[in-house]
Amino acid sequence: MNVLRELRAAVDRRARLRWLHLLLGAALLMPFQLLTTSAVGVTGLADGDFRLETQLLAFALALPLVAAAGLLPVARSLEGAIARTLCGASEEVLATPADSWSARRRTSLWFTLHALLGGLTGAISLAAPPAGALLLLLPVLRPHTVGPGWAAPIAEHPWTAPPLGLALLALPVALAFPAGRRLARLAPRLLGPTPADRLAAAQRRADRMAERNRVARELHDSVGHALSAVGVQAAAAARLLRTDPDFAATALAAIEATARDAVTELDHVLGLLREEDDRTAPHTLADLPALLDRTRAAGAPVDYAEDGLRARTLPGTLSREAYRIVQEGLGNALKHAGDAPVHVRLTVRQETLEITMANPLRPPAGRRTRTGSGLTGLRERVALLRGTLDAGPDDAGQWLLTARLPLGSSA
Repeated sequence: MNVLRELRAAVDRRARLRWLHLLLGAALLMPFQLLTTSAVGVTGLADGDFRLETQLLAFALALPLVAAAGLLPVARSLEGAIARTLCGASEEVLATPADSWSARRRTSLWFTLHALLGGLTGAISLAAPPAGALLLLLPVLRPHTVGPGWAAPIAEHPWTAPPLGLALLALPVALAFPAGRRLARLAPRLLGPTPADRLAAAQRRADRMAERNRVARELHDSVGHALSAVGVQAAAAARLLRTDPDFAATALAAIEATARDAVTELDHVLGLLREEDDRTAPHTLADLPALLDRTRAAGAPVDYAEDGLRARTLPGTLSREAYRIVQEGLGNALKHAGDAPVHVRLTVRQETLEITMANPLRPPAGRRTRTGSGLTGLRERVALLRGTLDAGPDDAGQWLLTARLPLGSSA
């Protein structure tokens, strides 16, 4: 059964594609072979342009030229694409230019093996089948019709010709099958990523993940806060629409302003995704009064105080991230404490910006809401600024959030 399985594998579609892959290697070898054949003829290293010795010498001299060509960065792009398509190589095979000398040396070795095995397979595929067909017909031919001199000894024993003819017909398959399989196994090792390639790929994945996390934080802190505020403001407006129309009108105006601000924030985040130059600058602490007014319009009293803070003199990154921290804290207060009062205090002392936010804790009403990712995002922001974040209930029954950010930090 194993023999039959191997025989079927030797002639299946994959084996035929690998045979074409080897023939392509012979085609890539041909320019180098013609060059060295001409050189051998001009220098007189061998007699006759088409003698076997001349061709073997030219073949041997062509391989170093092939190896030199394999050092070109583009060689891996060519050989990797061919190996993936015809050789059945794994996805680890790269079809990109080789950047490092380690990758170039591996590609050079692969290119040389491809040309060597391809040249042998191509030569045998061209010569063996006609010779095999001649030997199969030899018993029915008259002796004087035998052309090639190598067939004359066999013509004296015609019964040996058919087995030898069948062997010659099978010889291309017998060579191409193991050679193609060996190349397919070597492809990931020689055309795959080097340790430097793997390190660079890991760095690119880490950069993409960091960018995705950054965009997720921006969406959560801006759009998430806006939706929480709009929900609270809409509920308050609906509840007081008949009894206090002025407050309902104020809440509706706040909803309009919050939605407009959310669209601006969303446009900023989409600009990050498109890698465009943002036409809308992100919010900073200079925009904090508008944020506090929108929160108050949602029905939550906000007590704000600052000490030693000059928002416009803070570094841009620090001011932007501080705004996000306050925004997230207010959004959490609206979501979990409703119209409970919120105390916000920003203090600058000893080259540190301290943000303190406190609001009363309320027991959950109705079904429990899913825990969000706001605190996780805040901790990531603070960690990038080399600061610290503490959040949790205190002894007075309040939820207390404290962030400390060094003034010299940048993200």
